[in-house]
Amino acid sequence: MESAITFLREHFANEITIRENVPMSHYTTLQAGGHARYLVDVGRIDVFAKLAAVVQTMDVRYIILGSGSNVLASDKGIEALVIINSCARIDIGEETYAETGCWLQDLVLKAAQKNRTGLEFAVGIPGTLGGALVSNAGAYRSNIESTLTAVEIVRDGERKWVKPDYLEFKYRDSILRRQDPPKIALLSVRMNLSEDDPKQIYDRAREFQRQRIMKQPPHASAGSFFKNVYDVELAQEIEGLTDGMRANGVIPAGYLMEACGLKGHIEGRACITAKHANYICNLGGATAQDIKRLATVAKKRVFDRFGIMLEEEVMYIGDWDDAE
Repeated sequence: MESAITFLREHFANEITIRENVPMSHYTTLQAGGHARYLVDVGRIDVFAKLAAVVQTMDVRYIILGSGSNVLASDKGIEALVIINSCARIDIGEETYAETGCWLQDLVLKAAQKNRTGLEFAVGIPGTLGGALVSNAGAYRSNIESTLTAVEIVRDGERKWVKPDYLEFKYRDSILRRQDPPKIALLSVRMNLSEDDPKQIYDRAREFQRQRIMKQPPHASAGSFFKNVYDVELAQEIEGLTDGMRANGVIPAGYLMEACGLKGHIEGRACITAKHANYICNLGGATAQDIKRLATVAKKRVFDRFGIMLEEEVMYIGDWDDAE
């Protein structure tokens, strides 16, 4: 690893700065976890593409992050090169172009300012566009996949444009969340955002934002920790769901957790907020193990009562081999 880092420092001498032993709590919204052995922040798309191509062909261990809004880094740290993607150019027009390091909120706002609709559902979703692609982020029965016409990637050292289905999107899922995912770096996207009346766009966005503010706690979190469950048959059996949820087969993870009395449950300095049961928060000084232990408690209680095994939206990164 050290020899590879030395090569990268020499090869990209005037373009990047690779730092050592950087705390991941500074680069994740849960503000927990150990140190990255190496970390580099890249803000130019050509440099990002070239770096991704080189580390892929060298078989260097690496992780690409944006804002770190949907990950939990191990307390033992990350023995790899963490690449922070800060490439953030956005062009709104007949066809929208956006680099994956842009903040999702900036993209939503700039689209609305140009009277372009299709992204209002993303108001209040934390993080960058790249992270939204990895987990096919969405809300209110919409998702990022539906806006895409093409995705620019680097795979096996080759930079190219591909169709959205190349990433095998599913509910809160893509090929990059699978077991042993391929080495793909997400560079930019093209999107089809149609025109609409600006008042209607802003009205929808404000309503979605109002709903989010009512749910979101003030403490550090990763947003929704677990995925909702989609099962039409099972939804008919769960008491207390709305008619709309039953019809669509939606069983909210927060509903299941609240029914198990998990609101307010604390492990160390991690807490399931009383405001919304699907938010695990860092009350200040929580370890990654506190947070993961709390998630494990929640999964066990929900399974014991409902026979449903919740699946995390949050991805665990780093060394978790000896975790409880």
